[in-house]
Amino acid sequence: MQLIIVILLAIFSFSVSAQTDDKVKEDFQASLVNQPGREFPQVNSEGRVRVRIEAPQANKVQLDIGGVKYDLEKNEEGVWTGESAPQDEGFHYYQLNIDGASVPDPGSKYYYGAGRWGSGIEIPAHDREFYAMKDVAHGSITENIYFSEITKDWRRNFVYLPPGYFENSEERYPVLYLQHGSYEDETGWASQGHTNLILDNLIASGKAKKMIVVMDNGYAYKPEAMQNAKNGYPKSSFEEVLIEEVIPNIDKKFRTKSSREDRAIAGLSMGANQTMRIIMNNLDLFAYYGGFSGTSNYPGKEKIDPETFLHGAFNDANEVNEKLKVLWLGLGTREPEVFFKTVGDFREMAEKKGINYTFYESPETAHEWLTWRRCLHQYAQLLFK
Repeated sequence: MQLIIVILLAIFSFSVSAQTDDKVKEDFQASLVNQPGREFPQVNSEGRVRVRIEAPQANKVQLDIGGVKYDLEKNEEGVWTGESAPQDEGFHYYQLNIDGASVPDPGSKYYYGAGRWGSGIEIPAHDREFYAMKDVAHGSITENIYFSEITKDWRRNFVYLPPGYFENSEERYPVLYLQHGSYEDETGWASQGHTNLILDNLIASGKAKKMIVVMDNGYAYKPEAMQNAKNGYPKSSFEEVLIEEVIPNIDKKFRTKSSREDRAIAGLSMGANQTMRIIMNNLDLFAYYGGFSGTSNYPGKEKIDPETFLHGAFNDANEVNEKLKVLWLGLGTREPEVFFKTVGDFREMAEKKGINYTFYESPETAHEWLTWRRCLHQYAQLLFK
């Protein structure tokens, strides 16, 4: 049950729902991620989200955001309008509930999260400059399609190529493999995460090395595993897909550097779990690890025993410190307690063993994309140096 709670929490954006003043500031402006030409949804300076939808036959319409539903009011023309309590800065998934049916807001752009395509909104962050569109040299993101002999289906990843990749045909680049969270997919980091803009700005300022970033789908199952799964999730084959298919495919198609010192891996929440297991099973392939809002120990159990955790992968501190150039952990200060326990238990184990690591706290953010954008921004600056 605790694992189920972890997964469910990982797919939602959490918000500050407490209100101390019923008066709403009327300085709403159209959201930055609206469909072209759409006036709604809107955001005000308090971080409230206001939505509007025409549904004259509906009996009840609600805004569902941050795990809270807000009733909308209907005017004589059948148009429903209403707003939320103030939300945390950053990106949030949301939806409209019309007579019990949850639907995307036709005014917003759509994003894949919470296991569906739905609406998203940005509450402008005070530090959004690090992922803003600027007048700097820009890289590109390409869709890379491949057939997996392991899962027996067509898969894809999105690949960030740094500025200058196409102009200089001789230069080769290190690679970061970057994974999404529960109920998200390979579009997450390229869309909600703004990976390209974060890297473009870091590279332009000289704070990060030019690198290729590969964003694959962490859900990968063999056909027989899907058929045999009766309850819960089938056994994942993502590690096998990444090691045996994705990395060789990327090294073949793109101008990569292929030594372990030129290869990093990172992930958020579920992806942090997956990538920690992958790197500790494949230290001959990777030298950098980043865990954003998670590790591979499940909370609620006994303290981590380094002799048994991940088959003793962290038991020899000297070897871990020698092999991992960077062991990086990040967490939002408003994350649910379960994630503090997960990361906290791992840190306690690492400190007792004498394992070197870097820890970052994202101020005033929860289990959502602003936390993970900040994590990538910090982590990328330490890679390949």
